[in-house]
Amino acid sequence: MSPLDVDIWLYVMAAYIVVSITMFIVARFSPYEWRNPHPCVMDSDIMENQFSMANSFWFTIVTLMHQGCDLNPKATSTRIIGAIWWFFTLILISSYTANLAAFLTVERMITPIESVEDLASQSKITYGTLESGSTMTFFRDSTIETYSKMWRFMENRQGVFVKSYEEGVQRVVDGNYAFLMESTMLDYMVQRNCNLTQIGGLLDSKGYGIATPI
Repeated sequence: MSPLDVDIWLYVMAAYIVVSITMFIVARFSPYEWRNPHPCVMDSDIMENQFSMANSFWFTIVTLMHQGCDLNPKATSTRIIGAIWWFFTLILISSYTANLAAFLTVERMITPIESVEDLASQSKITYGTLESGSTMTFFRDSTIETYSKMWRFMENRQGVFVKSYEEGVQRVVDGNYAFLMESTMLDYMVQRNCNLTQIGGLLDSKGYGIATPI
């Protein structure tokens, strides 16, 4: 119900009830909605109306859901009411679909963590690294206050260190966990999983080289 306000849903329910009752009353007054239930008996005095109270509510809800229905208005008055209600439901469903897509997109774009400082200043989302990896060593040996604070947090929490990259990624997907890892492996994982995103830039930069004899 989030894309549309509660008041709108209440108005839709009220409109549904009003249109159903109006359809029932108009069909009762229209001679074209009365028919002989026994077509083979031409002189039958028994006539019935297909739009009973239950059928009127059924016709309205089926039209709202855009489903098929065996009830077809025959009189011009009931057809006008049905056409107005059908047009109203078409606009309602189109608006709901458009707002739902926008709502889900905005909800996904909002992230509570924008930087490593945001991550260090909260405790709701836990975070960790690969156990005995270079990232873990970086936080353990760092003298920067933010990174030292994060290391104390990880050191005092059980289960924040993972045995493999796959385990860390799975914990991120499960929610409420941030996985700190090397940028090369991070880029590789993010490109192959649309549910992952990188927050902030690099925490540290190191160069590697290959030594060869002269």
